[in-house]
Amino acid sequence: PVRPSGMLDVMRRPSRRETGQRPAATVPQPRDPGQPYRICAVCLGNICRSPTAEVLLREELRQAGLDGRVVVESAGTGDWHLYGPMHPRARAELSRRGLDGSSHRARQIDRSWLPRYDLLLAMDRRNLAGLRRMAAGDSDLENRIRLMRSFDSDSGPDADVPDPYDGSPEDFVLVYDLVEPAAREIARQLAEMV
Repeated sequence: PVRPSGMLDVMRRPSRRETGQRPAATVPQPRDPGQPYRICAVCLGNICRSPTAEVLLREELRQAGLDGRVVVESAGTGDWHLYGPMHPRARAELSRRGLDGSSHRARQIDRSWLPRYDLLLAMDRRNLAGLRRMAAGDSDLENRIRLMRSFDSDSGPDADVPDPYDGSPEDFVLVYDLVEPAAREIARQLAEMV
Protein backbone atom coordinates (compact mmCIF):
# COMPACT_ATOMS: atom_id res chain seq x y z
CA PRO A 1 0.00 0.00 0.00
CA VAL A 2 1.00 3.58 -0.67
CA ARG A 3 2.12 5.46 2.45
CA PRO A 4 0.54 8.90 2.56
CA SER A 5 2.76 11.93 2.99
CA GLY A 6 2.47 15.07 5.10
CA MET A 7 -1.08 15.82 6.18
CA LEU A 8 -2.28 12.44 5.03
CA ASP A 9 -0.44 10.39 7.63
CA VAL A 10 -3.60 8.53 8.58
CA MET A 11 -3.60 6.74 11.90
CA ARG A 12 -4.57 3.09 11.69
CA ARG A 13 -7.87 2.48 13.42
CA PRO A 14 -9.47 -0.93 13.87
CA SER A 15 -12.02 -1.72 11.18
CA ARG A 16 -15.66 -2.46 11.91
CA ARG A 17 -14.98 -6.12 11.22
CA GLU A 18 -12.15 -6.10 13.76
CA THR A 19 -14.29 -4.44 16.44
CA GLY A 20 -17.38 -6.55 15.76
CA GLN A 21 -19.51 -3.53 14.80
CA ARG A 22 -22.09 -3.54 12.03
CA PRO A 23 -20.45 -3.66 8.62
CA ALA A 24 -21.37 -0.26 7.21
CA ALA A 25 -23.69 2.71 7.42
CA THR A 26 -27.02 2.56 5.65
CA VAL A 27 -28.39 5.10 3.23
CA PRO A 28 -31.45 7.01 4.48
CA GLN A 29 -34.80 6.40 2.86
CA PRO A 30 -35.66 8.84 0.04
CA ARG A 31 -37.51 12.00 1.01
CA ASP A 32 -39.78 11.61 -2.01
CA PRO A 33 -39.83 8.11 -3.50
CA GLY A 34 -41.26 9.51 -6.75
CA GLN A 35 -38.19 11.68 -7.37
CA PRO A 36 -34.54 10.84 -8.02
CA TYR A 37 -32.50 10.14 -4.88
CA ARG A 38 -30.18 13.12 -4.27
CA ILE A 39 -26.68 12.96 -2.77
CA CYS A 40 -24.19 15.72 -1.99
CA ALA A 41 -20.55 14.92 -1.15
CA VAL A 42 -18.97 17.62 1.03
CA CYS A 43 -15.37 18.51 1.83
CA LEU A 44 -13.58 21.74 2.68
CA GLY A 45 -12.94 23.50 -0.63
CA ASN A 46 -14.77 21.28 -3.14
CA ILE A 47 -11.76 20.78 -5.38
CA CYS A 48 -10.17 17.50 -4.18
CA ARG A 49 -12.09 14.97 -2.13
CA SER A 50 -15.78 15.74 -2.67
CA PRO A 51 -15.54 16.09 -6.47
CA THR A 52 -13.54 12.85 -6.56
CA ALA A 53 -16.34 11.22 -4.55
CA GLU A 54 -18.97 12.79 -6.84
CA VAL A 55 -17.38 11.48 -10.05
CA LEU A 56 -16.58 8.07 -8.59
CA LEU A 57 -20.04 7.65 -7.08
CA ARG A 58 -21.70 8.60 -10.37
CA GLU A 59 -19.66 5.88 -12.09
CA GLU A 60 -20.58 3.26 -9.47
CA LEU A 61 -24.25 4.24 -9.81
CA ARG A 62 -24.03 4.06 -13.62
CA GLN A 63 -22.57 0.57 -13.36
CA ALA A 64 -25.43 -0.38 -11.01
CA GLY A 65 -27.97 0.78 -13.62
CA LEU A 66 -29.12 3.79 -11.61
CA ASP A 67 -28.57 6.56 -14.20
CA GLY A 68 -31.34 9.12 -13.78
CA ARG A 69 -32.58 7.52 -10.56
CA VAL A 70 -29.82 9.02 -8.38
CA VAL A 71 -28.36 12.53 -8.70
CA VAL A 72 -24.92 13.22 -7.24
CA GLU A 73 -23.43 16.64 -6.58
CA SER A 74 -20.63 18.01 -4.42
CA ALA A 75 -19.85 21.18 -2.48
CA GLY A 76 -17.41 22.58 0.05
CA THR A 77 -17.91 24.15 3.44
CA GLY A 78 -15.43 26.94 2.59
CA ASP A 79 -15.40 29.59 -0.12
CA TRP A 80 -11.71 29.63 -1.11
CA HIS A 81 -12.11 27.98 -4.49
CA LEU A 82 -15.61 29.06 -5.60
CA TYR A 83 -16.24 28.40 -9.30
CA GLY A 84 -12.72 27.03 -9.73
CA PRO A 85 -11.89 23.69 -11.37
CA MET A 86 -11.00 20.47 -9.64
CA HIS A 87 -7.47 20.29 -8.23
CA PRO A 88 -5.18 19.19 -11.13
CA ARG A 89 -3.88 16.16 -9.23
CA ALA A 90 -7.41 15.02 -8.31
CA ARG A 91 -8.48 15.40 -11.94
CA ALA A 92 -5.33 13.55 -13.08
CA GLU A 93 -6.05 10.63 -10.75
CA LEU A 94 -9.63 10.38 -12.03
CA SER A 95 -8.33 10.48 -15.60
CA ARG A 96 -5.78 7.78 -14.84
CA ARG A 97 -8.71 5.60 -13.75
CA GLY A 98 -10.74 6.41 -16.87
CA LEU A 99 -13.03 9.03 -15.30
CA ASP A 100 -13.52 12.69 -16.18
CA GLY A 101 -13.58 15.56 -13.67
CA SER A 102 -12.97 18.35 -16.17
CA SER A 103 -16.44 19.93 -15.96
CA HIS A 104 -16.35 20.37 -12.17
CA ARG A 105 -16.69 23.88 -10.70
CA ALA A 106 -16.38 24.39 -6.96
CA ARG A 107 -19.41 25.43 -4.92
CA GLN A 108 -20.02 26.28 -1.28
CA ILE A 109 -22.85 24.52 0.50
CA ASP A 110 -25.48 26.61 2.25
CA ARG A 111 -27.91 25.54 4.97
CA SER A 112 -30.82 26.25 2.62
CA TRP A 113 -29.53 23.48 0.32
CA LEU A 114 -29.67 20.72 2.93
CA PRO A 115 -33.38 19.84 2.49
CA ARG A 116 -32.71 19.10 -1.22
CA TYR A 117 -30.67 16.02 -0.38
CA ASP A 118 -31.54 12.52 0.72
CA LEU A 119 -27.93 11.89 1.78
CA LEU A 120 -25.07 14.27 2.67
CA LEU A 121 -21.61 12.67 2.67
CA ALA A 122 -18.94 14.39 4.76
CA MET A 123 -15.36 13.56 3.82
CA ASP A 124 -13.99 14.03 7.34
CA ARG A 125 -15.10 14.74 10.89
CA ARG A 126 -14.54 18.48 10.47
CA ASN A 127 -16.91 18.55 7.49
CA LEU A 128 -19.31 16.34 9.45
CA ALA A 129 -19.33 18.82 12.34
CA GLY A 130 -19.94 21.72 9.95
CA LEU A 131 -22.88 19.97 8.31
CA ARG A 132 -24.33 19.01 11.69
CA ARG A 133 -24.12 22.66 12.81
CA MET A 134 -26.01 23.68 9.67
CA ALA A 135 -28.66 21.02 10.34
CA ALA A 136 -28.93 21.72 14.08
CA GLY A 137 -32.47 21.47 15.34
CA ASP A 138 -33.76 19.51 12.33
CA SER A 139 -33.56 15.83 13.22
CA ASP A 140 -34.50 14.69 9.70
CA LEU A 141 -31.57 16.64 8.22
CA GLU A 142 -29.20 15.49 10.98
CA ASN A 143 -30.13 11.87 10.23
CA ARG A 144 -29.19 12.27 6.56
CA ILE A 145 -25.57 13.23 7.23
CA ARG A 146 -22.92 10.49 7.16
CA LEU A 147 -19.15 10.20 6.92
CA MET A 148 -18.22 8.91 3.47
CA ARG A 149 -16.08 6.11 4.83
CA SER A 150 -18.81 4.96 7.21
CA PHE A 151 -20.04 2.97 4.19
CA ASP A 152 -16.74 1.07 3.96
CA SER A 153 -16.88 -2.05 6.13
CA ASP A 154 -13.07 -2.18 6.28
CA SER A 155 -12.68 1.32 7.74
CA GLY A 156 -12.88 2.45 11.35
CA PRO A 157 -16.22 3.87 12.51
CA ASP A 158 -14.97 7.49 12.41
CA ALA A 159 -12.58 7.15 9.48
CA ASP A 160 -11.85 10.27 7.45
CA VAL A 161 -10.95 10.80 3.84
CA PRO A 162 -7.88 12.97 4.57
CA ASP A 163 -7.30 16.22 2.70
CA PRO A 164 -4.65 15.81 -0.02
CA TYR A 165 -4.55 19.50 -1.03
CA ASP A 166 -0.85 20.13 -0.28
CA GLY A 167 0.16 16.52 -0.72
CA SER A 168 1.88 14.40 -3.32
CA PRO A 169 0.28 12.58 -6.26
CA GLU A 170 0.24 9.46 -4.05
CA ASP A 171 -2.06 11.29 -1.63
CA PHE A 172 -4.61 11.70 -4.42
CA VAL A 173 -4.27 7.99 -5.21
CA LEU A 174 -5.04 7.31 -1.55
CA VAL A 175 -8.15 9.53 -1.63
CA TYR A 176 -9.50 7.61 -4.62
CA ASP A 177 -8.70 4.29 -2.97
CA LEU A 178 -10.44 5.32 0.27
CA VAL A 179 -13.56 6.64 -1.48
CA GLU A 180 -14.04 3.75 -3.91
CA PRO A 181 -15.26 1.02 -1.50
CA ALA A 182 -17.67 3.43 0.19
CA ALA A 183 -19.04 4.56 -3.19
CA ARG A 184 -19.48 0.94 -4.23
CA GLU A 185 -21.44 0.16 -1.04
CA ILE A 186 -23.67 3.23 -1.44
CA ALA A 187 -24.46 2.17 -5.02
CA ARG A 188 -25.19 -1.38 -3.85
CA GLN A 189 -27.62 -0.17 -1.19
CA LEU A 190 -29.35 2.26 -3.52
CA ALA A 191 -29.76 -0.44 -6.18
CA GLU A 192 -31.90 -2.30 -3.66
CA MET A 193 -33.85 0.82 -2.64
CA VAL A 194 -34.65 3.04 -5.63
